[in-house]
Amino acid sequence: MIKVSVLYPKTADSTFDIAYYRETHMALVREKLGDACKGTAIESGLAGGAPGEPPVYIAMGHLFFDSVSDFETAFGPHANEILGDIPNFTNVQPAVQISEIIQ
Repeated sequence: MIKVSVLYPKTADSTFDIAYYRETHMALVREKLGDACKGTAIESGLAGGAPGEPPVYIAMGHLFFDSVSDFETAFGPHANEILGDIPNFTNVQPAVQISEIIQ
């Protein structure tokens, strides 16, 4: 199993509409990726590691797939639509990491 993490960095002027992300964007992602996407998770950053420190990421979205090729096959045809929705909920450019889940 792999996890695709979309990480939205927290900056001094970053904005993020978590309600839109949860209710609209992730619903769009799940619809477009279909059964290839085995699950999703959303995190909203609260704080950094030290007291009073801001979070490194304002939000994170995670998508789970059986393999990288399953992700690529599902995402590719819908990439423009999914990525085109980003300005509707944030003004930051996300970073993406694909990781293998090891248990």
